[in-house]
Amino acid sequence: MLHVEPIPLLEDNYAWFLRDEATGATAVVDAAVAGPVLERVNSRGGRLDWLLITHHHGDHIAGIPEVREATGAKVAGNAADASRLPKLDLALKPGDSFRLGESEAVVLDSPGHTRGHIAFHFASGKALFPGDTLFAIGCGRLLEGSAEEMFHSLQRFAPLPDDTRVFCGHEYTLSNIRYALSVDPDNAALRDYAAKAQAQRDRNEPTIPTTLGLEKAANPFLRARDVAELARLRTGKDNFR
Repeated sequence: MLHVEPIPLLEDNYAWFLRDEATGATAVVDAAVAGPVLERVNSRGGRLDWLLITHHHGDHIAGIPEVREATGAKVAGNAADASRLPKLDLALKPGDSFRLGESEAVVLDSPGHTRGHIAFHFASGKALFPGDTLFAIGCGRLLEGSAEEMFHSLQRFAPLPDDTRVFCGHEYTLSNIRYALSVDPDNAALRDYAAKAQAQRDRNEPTIPTTLGLEKAANPFLRARDVAELARLRTGKDNFR
């Protein structure tokens, strides 16, 4: 079993603390800053085996050197983007497997937000870590990639089981919902989720994880039929106020 906990960071980031319950092996995904990550690791016994990276942006990697020095954790990320990442102990390629104790992830190619973006899918743990490619009711901005790349990245996620939990990198849900309702106002799943997400934030609770089933029903970007629709939606979101 894979246990996952959010580590809120910065203004709206999440890192994720993972523990393989069978072996006690642990990892953190996207350690943006060291302090909160080390506090969580220490509160959970002080063991950290791996630091996993989805992409090179500072709000996902800046804390890694300090966390590695403090814990001895190894670092895994995309071999193709190694020049922009902290020194990798394990250079991964899309299609590779990564093992955290008895929990195994497949590395998925997910460019669009950045060229070297990857995601981690733990099938047995029903967990997807898409970084900034897929958000709750949204997707990442096209900072380096194209609409075509983003469309195909999202389509790599779409066949995964509906009960897959999606642990994305930011708490953008309410703003994403506002835009989604402007383009798909009659979507009942979206309206229901809007009410639930607002209640969660009113209680200062995370809206993440979402599930792929919900995203397939309510996320306009994941529901886009082709590259042109994805591009139109992304441009609309970029200019939405």
